[in-house]
Amino acid sequence: MEKDLDDVSNIHKRFSLTLLNPASYYFSLVASLIIAAVIALTVHFGYLNESLEEFWYRIPIIVGVLALTQIIDVRFSKKKEYSKSLHSSLFANMLWIVTLLMGLLASVVLVKETSLFFVTFGMFLFASFRIGIYTTTLGVNLKKAWMICFVQPIAMFLVLVPQELWVSMLSDPLSLGYGISFMIIASVWSVLTDRAGRPGMESTHKTIQAYLASQGNDFTDAEEIMEKRSNESNVATSQIRFSTQNGKEFRMVLPEIHPGPYHPVGGSNIPYLIYKNLSSSAMVMHSISNHALNLPSRNEVEKYLKNLESSEIRDHGIQCTEPVIVQINKSRVIGLLFGNNPLLFLSLSPHGMEDIPNYIKTEIEQYAKNRNYMKPMIVDCHNAMGEEISNEDGEDMLKAAKSCLDTLITKNSFPIELGYANTDGMDVWTEDLGMGGLGIVCLKINGKKYFLGWADANNMENGVREKIIDIFTKKDYQLLEICTSDTHFAPVKARNRNGYYQLGLITSAEKLSKWFFEIAKNAEADITSAKFEILENKTKVKVMGQSIYEDYSKALDNSLRITKTFVIGCVILFSTSLFL
Repeated sequence: MEKDLDDVSNIHKRFSLTLLNPASYYFSLVASLIIAAVIALTVHFGYLNESLEEFWYRIPIIVGVLALTQIIDVRFSKKKEYSKSLHSSLFANMLWIVTLLMGLLASVVLVKETSLFFVTFGMFLFASFRIGIYTTTLGVNLKKAWMICFVQPIAMFLVLVPQELWVSMLSDPLSLGYGISFMIIASVWSVLTDRAGRPGMESTHKTIQAYLASQGNDFTDAEEIMEKRSNESNVATSQIRFSTQNGKEFRMVLPEIHPGPYHPVGGSNIPYLIYKNLSSSAMVMHSISNHALNLPSRNEVEKYLKNLESSEIRDHGIQCTEPVIVQINKSRVIGLLFGNNPLLFLSLSPHGMEDIPNYIKTEIEQYAKNRNYMKPMIVDCHNAMGEEISNEDGEDMLKAAKSCLDTLITKNSFPIELGYANTDGMDVWTEDLGMGGLGIVCLKINGKKYFLGWADANNMENGVREKIIDIFTKKDYQLLEICTSDTHFAPVKARNRNGYYQLGLITSAEKLSKWFFEIAKNAEADITSAKFEILENKTKVKVMGQSIYEDYSKALDNSLRITKTFVIGCVILFSTSLFL
């Protein structure tokens, strides 16, 4: 479990490298055209020393050539992706202008004449960069990449440089030597990084391409790769189904599967799909599970949802205890007992943590068994951001859970009254909330009302839970807990290290409180007598397992290590050119 967390965290950390691309390809288009114009000005003022009358017309021509070749470039990419072509063009043009400016700086510092070598050298670096981009992200093989790498830079070069200088500049041995060296380096780098994940991952580049395609909602390749690596497993799903006297049903669902791996692939939106499958009258909780239990594809999601209909009734009744709350240092456990079935809510909020490790679940289940309980239903509230749980906090959580179970034995049970409401039909769309919105259940036990909140969100901003509960307390409403589903659905693509916006990061606690309180009033007004049934389901589906994350993490680490080595070597080689 700890290894799984390390690998997933590492992949998340590497994800931030994808944020180097501009958010919009319009930006890349405009920026690359502007840089092309700057390249023209730099070449003619800094290297050719031509008058304005002699070269002004070249600026619109080079801009036009760049725009035309960008359109041509798209035809060579595997999926005809215009945005990636534009992004690569921007960075390649930036590399060329940096080369030109470094050449001018070297001539000033070293007191020497400017050399047209840097114009040609910059063009070769442009082509070398394209070899790397085309093979890694655009799905072009190395042979084809060599064939097309000069399309854009040579077209720009021929417009930039007067015709009488073409032969002398392109046949210069020094320019050819440095230029071809960098193209070979780019090719070797491409081969090595593609093999960086072997033997676990056949092609690192294909995996990167599949990931990038999925960010444009083309998830076919990503799911195919992941499903091929996944293994069949029996996964459990527990439910508490409440049936009220007025004919309504509400369910609390604890799937053993984990939302993910990432939007929009596989089971990333599984909490909402379960929620809709249950007529939008459910809270789909985060059980104690991890990314090894991700469903890799839509096919497996459909199989899981279909089989969920055949759940078996394990127990039933009409009574439960009042809630028991145990706090030990940072760890908090809230428990209720339905018949002989404990329901526990585990949290470290506002301090936060990653997914609760499986050893805590195993030990709680064994302790409950020793106390003659039925199998406990354990909820990871997932309501504050944090790192992997420490040994100290884990021990406190176990002590709190055991104490809660011991106390529940002594509690009297009372008839259940229940009301439920959600935000369906309300205008609550926000970037840090999933498609299931918010929900609240009101339990009336022994004449007292207790509220439990739920959000279809990927975790919560630290302290937001406490602010909402404090607002409820001031209105004399006892809000026990707020849980999130840990959905990996993202209404918008978040350009941050996490790749998502946790609840409360965009929407204020005050606005969330207003929404929660509105549905709490509706739930309270809907209170009526209810009975419960404990449902159990076992489904055989493919889950991703842990090894796939180990292989992905290894491939990314090896690729980055290789890239750092090559970058250092390239910088040293480039530096030598400044002294020529």
